[in-house]
Amino acid sequence: MRLAFLGLGQMGAPMARRLLDASHDVAVWNRTGARADPLVQAGARQAASPRESGADVEAAFTMLADPEAVDEVLFGPNGLASGLAAEATVVEMSTVGPEAVRGIAGRLPPGIDLIDAPVLGSVPQATEGTLNVFVGGTAEQFVRWRAVLEPMGRPRHVGPLGAGAAMKLVANSTLGALMTGLGEALALADGLGLDQRDVLDVLADSAIGVTARGKRRLIETGEFPPNFKLGLARKDLRLVSEAARDAGVELRVAPEAGRWLADADQAGLGDLDYSAVVAHIRDKLPS
Repeated sequence: MRLAFLGLGQMGAPMARRLLDASHDVAVWNRTGARADPLVQAGARQAASPRESGADVEAAFTMLADPEAVDEVLFGPNGLASGLAAEATVVEMSTVGPEAVRGIAGRLPPGIDLIDAPVLGSVPQATEGTLNVFVGGTAEQFVRWRAVLEPMGRPRHVGPLGAGAAMKLVANSTLGALMTGLGEALALADGLGLDQRDVLDVLADSAIGVTARGKRRLIETGEFPPNFKLGLARKDLRLVSEAARDAGVELRVAPEAGRWLADADQAGLGDLDYSAVVAHIRDKLPS
């Protein structure tokens, strides 16, 4: 199929590569154009603008940082929406929340279709094509696009438009709670004079074991190369709190996890892996 992929960050670039490797004709665009170079060398077509990327494609995928970036790329000057042909589909894969998705639907030109399909996983899963893909849309849309999404991971139809975005927020609300919970547990252990190695051994076999085992090497080395940037995790927890407020749901843990992430971001850790919040909670700045 003729596709476009917009947003070639840590996640977007390997996801676009998966589509290329599945023999699709892929036009790519990124605000920093040099990030497209490896994909162009692999056979992608580089577009000069979002509008240009959408010319004559059957579907355009967006994988961008936040709702503001999505709005700019879709509807700003030379935006994607103005370049799409009738009957094309926008596949919104960014983490933006259900209200943003429904807002996009209301602004697309007549004849342009939309599904939301955010993903759960980080760079290794994006590279391997094993992401969990949460699809919001009709059953017919899911059937139509499932095979195109499958090179990137495991698509799951979770409900109507916006349901994919909602499911992603539910999943990420737990990630924030787990990582800040691990940070607080280790801070408590520090205060009680326990050995870090012993503590991590015990936590690895506890209810928080997956998180403790997965981030142990980063915690022990004090180095946090990003798989999922802390600044993006902060943004996601903000969206979680906003969605809960709009739904009339009281949350206590997620907003507090968001405060820890916001504090760590303001301390300059935003471009590190989100597990760097553990070092911030423990007052041990990453090396």
